Amino acid sequence: MRRDGVDNMKLHPPFIKMLTLRGNARVQAGLGAVIVMVLWASCYPLITLGLPHAPHLTFAAMRAAIAGSVLLIVAAVSGAPIPKSPRIWAWLMLAGFGATTLGYLGMFHAAEFVAPGFATIIANTQPLLAAMLARFFLAERLHARTKFGLGIGFVGVLISASPQLTAGGGAATAKGVAYVVLAAVGVAIGNIAIKKLAGNIRPSAAMGWQLILGALPLAFMAGLTENAGAIHWAPAFVVSLFTLALFGTALAFWLWQRVLQIMELSRANAFSFLVPFLGVLFGVLFFDERVSLVTIIGAIISIVGVQLTFRNESTIRI
Repeated sequence: MRRDGVDNMKLHPPFIKMLTLRGNARVQAGLGAVIVMVLWASCYPLITLGLPHAPHLTFAAMRAAIAGSVLLIVAAVSGAPIPKSPRIWAWLMLAGFGATTLGYLGMFHAAEFVAPGFATIIANTQPLLAAMLARFFLAERLHARTKFGLGIGFVGVLISASPQLTAGGGAATAKGVAYVVLAAVGVAIGNIAIKKLAGNIRPSAAMGWQLILGALPLAFMAGLTENAGAIHWAPAFVVSLFTLALFGTALAFWLWQRVLQIMELSRANAFSFLVPFLGVLFGVLFFDERVSLVTIIGAIISIVGVQLTFRNESTIRI
């Protein structure tokens, strides 16, 4: 791993330090990926909690701006230089537009139309999109086991989603699914750019800049279409906003970039198939969503897909 891609370890919580330690890099990166998935699975439920209290795009822009600012402060304290290469700035802008602008645009609007557990399931078609993009833009070779694991994971997602997809729900459900797919496409594009940045810029700086750059279009659209004064600073909104910004975004994005420094994108993304199971669990615990046997079976199949993908041989860089 490149020295300039490592932040000051003294700033990092103990459970994150595992990614900077030498040893079994695959296991370390895998644990990091699981932590990221738990954090990301909490995002749709937290958005649903805060959405009644703020306009969609304003909420999204605030989340990105707070998270990005925190990460840039961490980068500055740890001595990370401001990027000077036009190539790095180009990838940062693409990462911001994909993962933050498109990702949040779709995510925050989708939460209005579909339940958080269901949204989380559909959102995790993203690994297949990213795997196809990685084949062309990162020259990542998809081994037979990796392809099979991704396919199995995707089948699990479809099975988990099938009860609500077949139950109907009219135009609202279709609109919600379209927004979730838009978010998935944005995240897939962002992951390609983030992978390109790995090792060339410190994770805190990379994630901070891409969040700030991605927040700018969101703030512009919010200024044109929404009234920022309509925010109701209820306790539920404050908890939702800052938990999303600090944990679901700043910590998750920072840790994800570190995972991508030592693991191929296609393999790392396979862990996203764990998120439907976690999303359904959060939906049941906090939003009284009903879970069918079919949904549980689909989640288990997705986990099997992750295991098959993760067991494949791969080059690990430490």
